[in-house]
Amino acid sequence: MIQETIISTGKLTGAFIHQYLKATICLVTLLCLPACSDKPNVVQHTDDYRAIGVHQVYVVSHEWHTGFVIPSTEVYGSIPALQERFGVSSNIEFGWGDKKFYQAEEITAALALRALFWPTETVVHAVAVPENVRGYFGNSEIEQLCLNDKEIDSLVAFISNSFSVSSSAEVEPLSEGIYGDSQFYKGAGSYHMLNTCNEWTAKGLKSIGMDIFPATKFTAESVMNYLRDKQLIQNRPFETGTNSKCLSDSETP
Repeated sequence: MIQETIISTGKLTGAFIHQYLKATICLVTLLCLPACSDKPNVVQHTDDYRAIGVHQVYVVSHEWHTGFVIPSTEVYGSIPALQERFGVSSNIEFGWGDKKFYQAEEITAALALRALFWPTETVVHAVAVPENVRGYFGNSEIEQLCLNDKEIDSLVAFISNSFSVSSSAEVEPLSEGIYGDSQFYKGAGSYHMLNTCNEWTAKGLKSIGMDIFPATKFTAESVMNYLRDKQLIQNRPFETGTNSKCLSDSETP
């Protein structure tokens, strides 16, 4: 039986209070600046997201940070090293963020401010997630997406581009991750105020055809609010606490 995994975010909350206070001061500046085109870049997708497709993907919020949960079979073809690392896991969760902050055993205000105001190195956090995604992330807010073939390909391409690769085109593993069966990898791009972990998630959403403006999605709450509004507009409000099956266009009533 799969036991519910409770993700502890206590050590992160205090530091991000400082970050949010500083971010509030800078918010007007942020909104007035053009979107920063920093790696990983949005994968251009010509069609609008339709919420009809058989590929079941989740966006998970851990209070301050968001990430994607994607069926492992969809990503193993693009990143074979993940199959070697995570084997038969049903899903993989991906997050992207500042290298030192994400991996730190003790979070300090100095680390948070450094990550926010100076371009810093990045990492990708990959976690093996069982089939029961909602049960595994029992303490986290989750929104489910149903992607068609083109949309899942675009999202996987965005995720793949978020990894830094060696001269032999291999992803570069670093330390073990922060919960569950997880691993850090060297990331692509720099982390800063205009390229944060939640803006990264927004870039992934834009890569599947959503009409989202990543530069305004500084907080996890802003990302999840956008997704809730999107689901309601499309009349697909998935019931909280359930794993609704994604249907193809031909299966939709």
